[in-house]
Amino acid sequence: MISIKELSKSYNRGEIKAVQNLSIEVKPGEIFGFLGPNGAGKTTTIKMMIGLLKPDQGSVSIGGFDIQNDPLEVKKRIGFVPDQPEVYEKLTGLEYLDFMADTYGVSREKRLERMEELLEKFQMENAVFDLIQSYSHGMRQKIILIGSLLHDPEVIIMDEPMTGLDPKSSHALKEMMKRKCQEGKIMFFSTHVLEVAEKFCHRVGIINKGKLIALGTLEELQNQAQKKSSLENIFLELTE
Repeated sequence: MISIKELSKSYNRGEIKAVQNLSIEVKPGEIFGFLGPNGAGKTTTIKMMIGLLKPDQGSVSIGGFDIQNDPLEVKKRIGFVPDQPEVYEKLTGLEYLDFMADTYGVSREKRLERMEELLEKFQMENAVFDLIQSYSHGMRQKIILIGSLLHDPEVIIMDEPMTGLDPKSSHALKEMMKRKCQEGKIMFFSTHVLEVAEKFCHRVGIINKGKLIALGTLEELQNQAQKKSSLENIFLELTE
């Protein structure tokens, strides 16, 4: 389970309040969409969840381990896809995937099996032997996705994962998300593609100016808005 409690983060000596008293729980088997306008605090929240940023206050625990007290235990259990696909450009795709598998202690047998499956799914079988510096933005996004999945994590945290993906790869990612959910994994991702969030997420949280302004299923958000409307219309109304 992901448990975020009273999480806050500010910048410029407290002048910019990026995240304010954020509390969310996500259970195994859930696809959770984290929505908000640009600058709302989504990426800051995600960086605190994975230990890249230290919160001013509050806590994040994943799988029962606190990210501040047991960072390695948390990181063993998560796969992370950042919003910018920055990778080691002087490695080939295969070398990068081997590096990721080594980092997470994935056996040679398991890594080859998972690499074969994922490279085929995201159409990277041939490109995997090329240097990453030759990759397009979308190809970099795919190699990071594959690397984040090699150790079969309990929780997959993704920041705008579909940016730059071609339609076939985007479809493959959505199908993978559904399958992982059926296996009891947690999928936590931020996105601006509200149609995807509406169709695939069990619940969504909407953050605006650092504050959580809505949380629940589409039906619950519709009840909150007191009208049967699309997630896009609810989002626009709440973030005006």
